[in-house]
Amino acid sequence: MKIAIVGTGYVGLVSGTCFSEMGVDVTCVDVNSEKINKLQNGIIPIYEPGLEDLVHKNVKAGRLHFITDLENVLNEVEVVFCAVGTPPDEDGSADLRYVLDVARVVGRNMNKYLLVVTKSTVPVGTAIKIQNSIQEELDKRGVNIDFDIASNPEFLKEGAAINDFMSPDRVVVGVASNRAKEIMFKLYKPFMVSGDRMIFTDVPSAEMIKYAANAMLATRISFMNDIANLCELVGADVSMVRKGIGSDSRIGKKFLYAGCGYGGSCFPKDVKALIKTAEQKGYDMGVIKAVEEVNERQKAVLYDKLIRHYEGDIEGKTVAIWGLAFKPETDDMREAPALVLIDLLIKAGVIVRVYDPIAMLECKRQIGNKVIYCKNMYEAVLDADALMLVTEWKEFRVPSWAVIAKEMSTRIVLDGRNIYDRAELEENGFIYYKIG
Repeated sequence: MKIAIVGTGYVGLVSGTCFSEMGVDVTCVDVNSEKINKLQNGIIPIYEPGLEDLVHKNVKAGRLHFITDLENVLNEVEVVFCAVGTPPDEDGSADLRYVLDVARVVGRNMNKYLLVVTKSTVPVGTAIKIQNSIQEELDKRGVNIDFDIASNPEFLKEGAAINDFMSPDRVVVGVASNRAKEIMFKLYKPFMVSGDRMIFTDVPSAEMIKYAANAMLATRISFMNDIANLCELVGADVSMVRKGIGSDSRIGKKFLYAGCGYGGSCFPKDVKALIKTAEQKGYDMGVIKAVEEVNERQKAVLYDKLIRHYEGDIEGKTVAIWGLAFKPETDDMREAPALVLIDLLIKAGVIVRVYDPIAMLECKRQIGNKVIYCKNMYEAVLDADALMLVTEWKEFRVPSWAVIAKEMSTRIVLDGRNIYDRAELEENGFIYYKIG
């Protein structure tokens, strides 16, 4: 089978590479010629464990190709996946201009049946807009060509995307015809050798499932952060509370960790888009609005603790930050809590020293030289008045506190992910603050 995937961002490149690994002939398309040139020369534009080796392997095998013009492959492929970006518009709604651009290109150039599949995260009702855009172009040409629209949302976790795609816990596909269903089943069958985990729905339901899933996970995070903040006020320990409620099979243990807020390319954007979709239909998403409000407030929680410790006098202090990416195993800093903290600290006159195993270049791209970039975690704490743990990279889990104690000016640790042991830090003379 031959397919095209439009968009070589995170979703498109991972999806295309994994399909090619299963023997599908995949052409990845992007209007960004610089990005395509780099991919053709083996340069991967994103960091994802295992992706670079898999791309090189399948390019060498002749199953994975990169081009800039979708129209050049429409006569060869059976399926076109749309994996272009849907960034939030100024009002929080998803910007569909790139999705509809793809639809128009398809309508202007298709000459045979095609299945057009939305992989991008799009609001409910987008499939109808795609269908109308394609049909309008066909009508302008005065031709009658069959096509189908499907929705196939992605559920990839950054840092574990290859495994998520190759061994999915579910594949959701929204279709409106048996022909489309048969094609999608054939395409995903190689990934189902350990059991059929495909869920076929109508198209609007598939579009909603993606938003509902991300909103639920974001809700659990914000709920625990709210509980953590209350725990601090009443003298409870959120880690014990988490164990207590997580043991309830109706609740479960996952996504119940308190921290300094979520970020990334999905949760913030999708929560905003879901709220906007509801507003457009005259409905108020009260719970989801609260989720967003709690998360934005939580990103400043370490800063607030630092302010309280120094009784508001932090100008001229030096703060070390461990972790810049919104989560481990990625260089993605979109909506990262670290960016909020850095901004607050700099505005307060604080000198900020940072280290992240992967995201240093991305941080410099986003904020320039506003902070001091350090070669390792120990260099970051030199003469620091406080250390903030923001991203729980593995290399941060068991630091040498005895060494760090000698390097810091003041032994204060603010743990934004609750990964350290209070007794161990206090033994080494540290003042320790956690979440909850």
